Parts: sequence; structure tokens; C-alpha cells
Amino acid sequence: MGDVKLDEIEFLVESLSKYPLDSLRSIARNGGLDYYKLKRLYDKYYGRYLTVSAMYNIRLIGLKSFVAFLAVPPENLLETVLRLTKNPFIKYVNPAFGFKNGLSLYMQIPHDQVDFIDEMLGKYSDDFEYYEVRAYTKGKLPDEWGNWDLSYEYAVLMDILKWDARTPITEIAEKLGKSRPTVRYMINRLKERGILIDFVPLPDMNVSDRGVIGIAKKLDEDVIKKFRDYEITVGVIPKRGYLLEWFFSSKEDMGAKILEFSRYVEKILVEYFDPTFKELNDRNHRTAFQRMVKKDGSGYRSILEF
Repeated sequence: MGDVKLDEIEFLVESLSKYPLDSLRSIARNGGLDYYKLKRLYDKYYGRYLTVSAMYNIRLIGLKSFVAFLAVPPENLLETVLRLTKNPFIKYVNPAFGFKNGLSLYMQIPHDQVDFIDEMLGKYSDDFEYYEVRAYTKGKLPDEWGNWDLSYEYAVLMDILKWDARTPITEIAEKLGKSRPTVRYMINRLKERGILIDFVPLPDMNVSDRGVIGIAKKLDEDVIKKFRDYEITVGVIPKRGYLLEWFFSSKEDMGAKILEFSRYVEKILVEYFDPTFKELNDRNHRTAFQRMVKKDGSGYRSILEF
């Protein structure tokens, strides 16, 4: 990580959270910040360790989130990853070791293709398990799913905004072959339909180079308070329990962390965020929606095509 400083990234995240799409001068003026400090940190980290990204309600476009864990022999690891990261429905792949030794996957699957997941994962491993994961909420989980009913150009637009929402509108218009007013209309339409939720600054997962995934039948909410000094995410596994993920640095005592976290989960696994894997994941992620959607906009391609 070289001279990466987490407090500087946190400062940039906080600044961009308030004004995610504004110019740096506007952010500095409205936030009462030193423009030159803001620009220095922006130039240092933005696009490498931090990006403003569009957040989507994928349920409204018919996608379900899953995590999967594949047993893969070490000698087949890279070749398997190369194949997996050509599938746009697989959002990221990382080497992982624990209750499954091999790879951890995050996937977004069309709700009407869920029955094909076993066949899809079976192309890469004979030993795997997977779980649907939804955002953590104390309320009732929604059980209705939409479908893709937009033109193909919207898939391209969603990729651009997901990759870097601060992309100038003129550049987006050129890529889409549309006018600037048309692009603004398309963005507003995504917002009005509730598909585009917000624009948020997201630190790259490689700011931390390790992750611990745990699966628990019950959620002890004290665990979130106890580990508040670590980045932690919680997901709901419908009718099964919860998925917890902590992020930390390899400079810390991994053995102690695993021992500490294992008290709160039934299954545990360690992820490694490797630069080579990041490059492959980024390449796959950058054009995912436009490769998931059929060119005529009539729906999603099959998850078995890739």
C-alpha cells in the first residue's frame, strides 16, 4: 500500500459523501475545506483507492445477490479465475481458505435463472456451496422481483455510473451517442424508477488486503459494536442466518483475528485481496451490465453462456 494513509482516504470519503458529483472547488467552498489539500488527496487516491459509484436497487431489475465458495486446487486457481472473470454475472472472485479452500465469489443472478446456478458453478468446481444474500434489515425482506425492461443503452450508462459516477456528462454522451439532455433524462428516469438509489464514495477493497467471512445462524448485534474499529458488513441469508465480513490488513495478527471472530460464527473463511485478481475483477466489472443484457434490450443473457 506504500504511502496510503487511511485517515486521508477517510477525509476524502467524508468530503465526497456530502457532494459526490460536485467539482472540487465547489466541494471545498461548500464544505469549508482547503481546496489545495482536497485536490492533493483527490489526485493521490481517486481512481486508485476510491471511486464515487452509483448504487442500484438490483431487485427492481430482476437480479438476486449470491455468495459462493468453490473448492479449487492451488494449481488450477488462476486458470479458474480467468474463466470466472469472463462471466459478467460474477461480480468478483478472490482466493479464500477456510471451510472451503479455493475461491469466494459474489454473484448477481437473474431471478428466473436461479435454478441454473448449480450447473453454472459445476463448470468450475465439483465442490461448492452458495447462499442468497440480501441487505441487512430488521424489517420484512421483499419477495417481489422486477425484470430488465430498459433499452441496451441504459446498461451501458449504468456501467459508466457504477465504475465512476464523476465521469463528465459530455464524455458519457459521447460514449452513448446521445445528447447531454438525453443522458440527463436517462439518469433521472433511473432515479424516478428507484433503480438508481444514490451516488456514494467507495474505498477499494484493496485498501485492506484481507477479509474474513463468517456465516452465523443468529446475529449478535454486539459484534458490530465490538468490532466498530474494523470495516464490517452484514448480510441476511434468507431462512438460514447471516453473512458477516470483516476487512483488515495483513500487518495485523491474522490468527488472533480469526480466533476472535470465530466466536460469533459457525463457519469462517479468509479472503485474500490480490492485485492480480483485482485487475481481472475490474476488467469484468467495468462492462458487466452491457454484457449481461441482450443487445435488443429484451432481457438478460443466460448465465450458462460464459
